[in-house]
Amino acid sequence: MLQMGIEFVPDRSIKQIIEMSKLAEEVGFDHIWITDHYNNRNLWVTVTAIALNTERVIIGPGVTNPYHTSPALSAAAIVTVNEISGGRAAIGLGAGDKITLDDLGIKWTKPVTTVLEGIRIIRELTQGERVSFNGNVFQIKGAKLTHVKKKPVVQDDGSILVVNGKEVKQAPKIPIYAGVQGPEMLERTAEIVDGLLINASHPRDFDEAMKRIKIGVERSQRDIREIDIGAYTAFSIAPTLEEAKGGDLKLVVGFIVAGSPKIVLDRHGLDSDKCQEVTDTLAQGRMNDLDKVVTDEMIDAFAVVGNTRQCLDRIEDLVKTGVTQLIVGSPIGPDKIEAIKQIGREIIPNISEF
Repeated sequence: MLQMGIEFVPDRSIKQIIEMSKLAEEVGFDHIWITDHYNNRNLWVTVTAIALNTERVIIGPGVTNPYHTSPALSAAAIVTVNEISGGRAAIGLGAGDKITLDDLGIKWTKPVTTVLEGIRIIRELTQGERVSFNGNVFQIKGAKLTHVKKKPVVQDDGSILVVNGKEVKQAPKIPIYAGVQGPEMLERTAEIVDGLLINASHPRDFDEAMKRIKIGVERSQRDIREIDIGAYTAFSIAPTLEEAKGGDLKLVVGFIVAGSPKIVLDRHGLDSDKCQEVTDTLAQGRMNDLDKVVTDEMIDAFAVVGNTRQCLDRIEDLVKTGVTQLIVGSPIGPDKIEAIKQIGREIIPNISEF
């Protein structure tokens, strides 16, 4: 069955984030993903606070990056969250935001290699291995997390797994997701990750993404069913379509339009001049004018938006492409609390029909 995730941006008080997280768990969400930007509240403090105040949901970064936080430090952090939460941690790793990294004086180079090496290091460290790694980006010499404890593997019949006369021991597995967009990143990460967090909201984009994912899984001789394929959507729900288009939706869609390559804009048949007008409006800081320049066609291409029935229809279309987790991303709705409640009442009880 489709899993439901929700993204929270820690741009409000930790108390508010905790209350929204508790509500999300209460109404039936399965995952809570927290964004990671230096100018907001700290990712790991936020994730820890949520872990201490929830009981069931899976929690983690959606996503962090190996540029401003080394893979070893992220591995230590997520293992700690897994301990605090009673085994409810997952970690998303992506290539980061070049503009933000520029602000910090960090060079954004070799994104695919950097993410792949980061995933490998995090995987091995969280499994309790001593890691020596001489990559193109990262070099590690004998690193090991001392708080990772391996335990004997218990089989379905209750017996301990023994191979060649020795008990097999493993650390608790923490799912690793890749935050991805580009074709090469999709192919390469599909070879090794437990899940993918794909920034897209339209079936056309997932039809293209699935082609790349299938190349990756075939190359690595994996079963595509091993991968949780997440649609990391821009989402806005309200009682009516017009209400759902309010709030911050056009700001969110505007940034997506401005950051999308031409091939994506063309895929959705969007007018290049109108898209350039959105980019110029943002560059000039004329946020109040976005209402005039962000079109309904742009909203349809880059967001799941509308009343309950309209959102369910789009979710069903995404599931048909192969999506296994739907992440409700910013803005969620013109009123976040009411939107979460509406999703709990009217969306989550009906996703089993897909």
